Amino acid sequence: MIAYPRWKIALVVIVLIAGIFLALPNLFGEENALQLAADRAAVTEADRTAVVQLLTDKGTTPSGVFLEQGRLTLRFSSKQDQLKARDLIAEGRPGQFTIALSQASRVPTWMRNLGLNPVKLGLDLRGGVYLVYQVDIQGAVKQLLDRREQDFRASLRNARVAYQDVVVDYPQAKVRVLFRDAEALAKGKAAIVADNRNVNLAETTSGGAAALELQLTPQEIKERQDYAVSQNIVILRNRLNSPELAVSEPQVAREGVDRIAIQLPGLQNSAEVKKILGKTATLEFRMVDETDNPLEAAATGRVPLGSKLFYTRDKQPVLLRRDVVVTGDQLTDATFQPNTQDGAAVSVGLDSRGAAKMLKNTQENLGHLMAVVFIDRSREKNAQGVEVDRTTEEVINRATIRGVFSNNFVITGVNPIEGRELALLLRAGGLAAPLTPVEERAIGPSLGQDNIDKGIKAMVFGMAAAFIFMLVYYKVFGFIADVALAANVILLTALLSVFGAALTLPGIAAVVLTVGMAVDANILIYERIREELRNGVTPRAAIAAGFERALSAIMDSNITALIAGVVLWSFGAGAIRGFAVVLVLGIFTSVFTSVMGSHALVQVIYGGKRKLDRLSI
Repeated sequence: MIAYPRWKIALVVIVLIAGIFLALPNLFGEENALQLAADRAAVTEADRTAVVQLLTDKGTTPSGVFLEQGRLTLRFSSKQDQLKARDLIAEGRPGQFTIALSQASRVPTWMRNLGLNPVKLGLDLRGGVYLVYQVDIQGAVKQLLDRREQDFRASLRNARVAYQDVVVDYPQAKVRVLFRDAEALAKGKAAIVADNRNVNLAETTSGGAAALELQLTPQEIKERQDYAVSQNIVILRNRLNSPELAVSEPQVAREGVDRIAIQLPGLQNSAEVKKILGKTATLEFRMVDETDNPLEAAATGRVPLGSKLFYTRDKQPVLLRRDVVVTGDQLTDATFQPNTQDGAAVSVGLDSRGAAKMLKNTQENLGHLMAVVFIDRSREKNAQGVEVDRTTEEVINRATIRGVFSNNFVITGVNPIEGRELALLLRAGGLAAPLTPVEERAIGPSLGQDNIDKGIKAMVFGMAAAFIFMLVYYKVFGFIADVALAANVILLTALLSVFGAALTLPGIAAVVLTVGMAVDANILIYERIREELRNGVTPRAAIAAGFERALSAIMDSNITALIAGVVLWSFGAGAIRGFAVVLVLGIFTSVFTSVMGSHALVQVIYGGKRKLDRLSI
């Protein structure tokens, strides 16, 4: 008998059965769907029941309904039912849900409950929206300089050190602090270094005045620019993955030096998403100037020293103190509350530094007014088509401090729509640098389906050619190779499903390439067996020698391919990474099926024969 451990045969059988089970969801296909996200944290079972009942009463019954990641997904058998259901929900439940047109798998509920899902299709196969944003990396450096200026002023003010001015030189990436004399400079340097331990200050002169100068090095500038891009990627992912946006499977990746590419497979309506992505929203908490007249300041244009003029949403002037109690950078959490005693509200959490400041401020200002300033920054085109930064500062809330609080409190005075958006933006964080949209492409489901059809046709023809060649040339051993190749595709599909990797059009090409590599491995084994037979070795010994001696060549070729795939996976983006993901996973499955799988099947066919005179190879 051919010596091959039974435990290896059992392992191959177990792996193959598991692969078939994990790949099953891919047989069910997709349907048009609606994704609903609630204004609060998640859609509930009660919401699900109410929406389904609403649609059923109107004669539009979903073919499938499920809750996943706080969103409700409704499947429909036709595009007409999908659009009709969207209108019915918008009319029957106005303002309660964000509704997105999408597509969803027809996987049975029991499979979904077990966590089994089909392979995620990339944008080129599924259709959807492709967005590219450019990060203002120079603006990121400018923001850093502005922050340093504010920090220096705060340190000098808290230490009660007199200074002339703090000047920012943006082209030279410098911040200068001007003093009247050397004594003030020494005190100022000590105060700044105490609060900002990572800054390197040089003593110099400017216009005859003693000065401290912070000069950003080229390395610091580059690090700040890289940080701006990477931080924006994190923030965009947080926004896209939030419950308030009905977006599933978003893909966000860096593209080049200063661009970010976003793929939203299956999304058919991107208006709500685009509205949120490029915005930077934050809050400032300031005390109200209760001694001066805001109407007079607005009419004359003369703002009292130490105050700043703002306006409410209804264009009423308000005077606020220049000193900011807490800024949006110190927020740790923000949750929208649609139904409170005072209407819609946003519950806010502060970090330890912000909580200490808020505690001190409320202790000292009981009975006085504190205001919340909403700052909205976005980039849009003006009448001439030029991209410009737009900043809106509005007082959204004024309330009397009636008790002492620190790290948790509630902001009222917001309407449900802006409250949900404000909570999302605050929780996800502010962009590290402004974004400018540079490209947008919408790929329709019909085009995606056409890509799928062509890709599958190419894969079927390529695999069929390999199957026929192996069967004709190697006979029974060719049949064994074909079974191993089919198992390879099944296992690869299962791995893509389990890991949640997106299959793109280049990924289909990688599947065909993987099949070719698996064929190569089988050919190496079979040719080695034929060589041993020509040398007069017995069939049993030839089989053992063929698998054993071809293994080193198979491993060498696959390791070199694996290295190339890992490099492409690590440094590539978009289509390149989609190709690399399938290639790397395919290398592991092809080695397993070609070596262990083929050997196990050879054992099943020939291992039980007492007398083996010839091999069909």
